[in-house]
Amino acid sequence: MTNTEKLYNTFATALSIDLSMVNDDLKYQSITQWDSISHMILVSQIEEDFGVSLDTNDVIDMSTVGKAREILARLGINFN
Repeated sequence: MTNTEKLYNTFATALSIDLSMVNDDLKYQSITQWDSISHMILVSQIEEDFGVSLDTNDVIDMSTVGKAREILARLGINFN
């Protein structure tokens, strides 16, 4: 499994949505399942699945799946 697939699976699991709904353009609050409470669940799941710690700015900046990938890449997770 690539890290992109892993990230997509993390989003699908944390937000309790079908994997087919997840793409880089999926945006915070664009679906009812991604609200402020589920955002914190998602952050926790990303930290657990990727072994990272997101700071407050990262949590606030994570507005799309693509942005989450950028943040993780900055933290050393390889998406190539």
